[in-house]
Amino acid sequence: MIGIKGTRGVGKTTFLLQYAKENFDVHDRKCLYININNFYFQGRGIADFAGEFYKAGGKVLLIDQVFKEPNWSHELRKCYDKYPELKIVFTGSSVMRLKEENPELNGIVKSYNLRGFSFREFINLQTGNHFKAYSLEQILKDHEHIIRQILPHVSPMRYFQDYIHHGFYPFFLEHRNYSENLLKTMNMMTEVDILLIKQIELKYLTKIKKLFYQLAVNGPKSPNISQLAQDIETSRATVMNYIKYLADARLINIIYPMGEAFPKKPSKVMLHNTNLMHAIYPNEIVQQDVMETFFVNSLWKDHIVNQAGKDNFYIVDNTRKFRICDADKCSKLRMSPDIIYARYNTEIGKNNQIPLWLLGFMY
Repeated sequence: MIGIKGTRGVGKTTFLLQYAKENFDVHDRKCLYININNFYFQGRGIADFAGEFYKAGGKVLLIDQVFKEPNWSHELRKCYDKYPELKIVFTGSSVMRLKEENPELNGIVKSYNLRGFSFREFINLQTGNHFKAYSLEQILKDHEHIIRQILPHVSPMRYFQDYIHHGFYPFFLEHRNYSENLLKTMNMMTEVDILLIKQIELKYLTKIKKLFYQLAVNGPKSPNISQLAQDIETSRATVMNYIKYLADARLINIIYPMGEAFPKKPSKVMLHNTNLMHAIYPNEIVQQDVMETFFVNSLWKDHIVNQAGKDNFYIVDNTRKFRICDADKCSKLRMSPDIIYARYNTEIGKNNQIPLWLLGFMY
């Protein structure tokens, strides 16, 4: 049993359908894709349906949007116990806490998180190249050599602004208005993922949306929780809970000082990725904020990112200090050997100065 989590719009449905297409012939009835959104499942439990499929020779059941079934975790447990030969792959929202909130699935589900495109994946798609991913260790140790492998084939700066604007979510490949599509997706994240899964009453939706907007337009900084509570007419504790839900939905990223976590006050709140910034407030975007958002989102997959309140650098994995700066302004700074300078507006780096775009090659 495999669970695929991920933010709305990153391609979980496509992932399931692609798996079926690559592993089974179109006429092979051993694999079946179902979407719990189908009204058919209002009167049928997953386990009941899976039993019929299993008896008819079914081997692999792909279940999309499993959380739309009220007792989905109990139903999946029944499938696991009753039909040991049946393989199940299901998708759910990033808001779901698979292990914490569903102890009956502990030990039987392998969970994976599907992310939006990295800058590397975006470049490969746009150019037909097959650049490989590098770990942070490899980039820090060998970035000058890595860059020499990439630059003869492509100029990353030609594609960087496109990625910043519309490269994170796969639906940029569709012939639709990207920003409109992203705004619809963001609304669905709040209206369906947060409200439905966290079982919040509909009357509080406007408060959550207003909070999200306030956090977005304020830019990456430490939130004034008291002021936000006053603005959306609720308590400080509720504001902190809503911020956590928005982070679970992958709408924002929360940066804490080292050694601290929820429900402590964050040192910084920023949008989850740069595409969201362009969709919400394109006219007020500050380049430094965009580049810091790109940095945090790129590292978030495999690393811990912290920041003390007034510091102008980030601490990664409790050990390394990073400062994000414009290449022209970086050259005027008094360089410290203890800080790694991730520079934007340049394609090359030297020593402890690395080009920021290369951090988009970590997955």
